[in-house]
Amino acid sequence: MTEPRLCRVQCLGTRGLHRMAYWEWGDAANPRVLVCVHGLSRQGRDFDTLARDLSAEYRVVCPDVVGRGRSDWLADPAGYAVPEYVADMVTLVARLGVGQVDWLGTSMGGLIGLALASLPASPVRRLVLNDVGPAIEPAALERIAAYLGQPAHWRTLEEAADALWAVSESFGPHTREQWLALTAPQLEPDGDGFKQRYDPGIAVPLRAWTPEIAAAGEAALWQAYDRLITPTLLLRGADSDLLSRDTAHAMTQRGPRAQLHEFAGVGHAPTLVPAEQRAVVRGFLLTP
Repeated sequence: MTEPRLCRVQCLGTRGLHRMAYWEWGDAANPRVLVCVHGLSRQGRDFDTLARDLSAEYRVVCPDVVGRGRSDWLADPAGYAVPEYVADMVTLVARLGVGQVDWLGTSMGGLIGLALASLPASPVRRLVLNDVGPAIEPAALERIAAYLGQPAHWRTLEEAADALWAVSESFGPHTREQWLALTAPQLEPDGDGFKQRYDPGIAVPLRAWTPEIAAAGEAALWQAYDRLITPTLLLRGADSDLLSRDTAHAMTQRGPRAQLHEFAGVGHAPTLVPAEQRAVVRGFLLTP
């Protein structure tokens, strides 16, 4: 299977209904499901390479979190928050018709998975957290806030790829072909060129963060992490500015005592495109 199926599910938010798109790989009747959820400004096609790799063993489901990709935008940007995203994912799992899922989340997608996995009777069987934990470094948030939601227009795919690489070099080494493949789904036509395929409003909650909000959020996330009983793999870019070494180490000592694997030469966040990164994920998910 070289291309995924595009599906949609209707979800309930605080201001009414919205549709969440998701990309599905593999046998739709396979009861073994892997949900892969992207980072803050990305979308579900980020996982194409990993999903192709695992589609023989899994039905791989890669949602576009609301406000991104092919999903609807919210009328109120305050809805762009983890509790609302978790509610959407509960609806998605119900649509999939399975009792359990494995979960892989990059950055924001990891926080959504952490929150869902910490709930009583959670459907999450195994959890992969990709370069994220309960404590998020303020410098990384400042870096992301500097470009998130800013208007941009590019004449060509190549021009867009160059511009996006300038704020994404921390993803680590990629070939030009790999980066163009990661860039194309990020774009939508805009007059005589392209713009990013997300609602600029996703930046509103980030810009509203204060040290007090950050401290309360970190405390709540550590409480959620300590409730986990799910086997957990923690991936970290060795040069990450979002997930510190101290936080990663603490995550191996408390809660589910995550297995930690670091990738040299990578910051925030590993894309799971390189073969060696995919091999680590495959080994964790498919080991009995």
